[in-house]
Amino acid sequence: MDADRIHKALANPLRRDILAWLKAPRSFSPPCATFDAGVPLNAIQARSGLSQSTVSAHIASLVEAGLLVSTRVGSFVLVSRNEEVIAAFIGQVARGL
Repeated sequence: MDADRIHKALANPLRRDILAWLKAPRSFSPPCATFDAGVPLNAIQARSGLSQSTVSAHIASLVEAGLLVSTRVGSFVLVSRNEEVIAAFIGQVARGL
């Protein structure tokens, strides 16, 4: 776990929003198809109102930080939270780094 990379990823409000949205993947409105492996990128793009390339760049930053896991299923790219890394980071912050 790279705490500096996680801090950098969390510095952006949209990235924090994406993590919050993915905590309850069925909350996307209108409801989107969710899979065991996560939520399709197009659902995140629709909710954010931003372009596909912008959303992809933000997702890439979260994946690089280890906060999200990206999985390709057919033509879909699905993303989900990496709860293990998130819990480890929270624990590290709680201990005072």
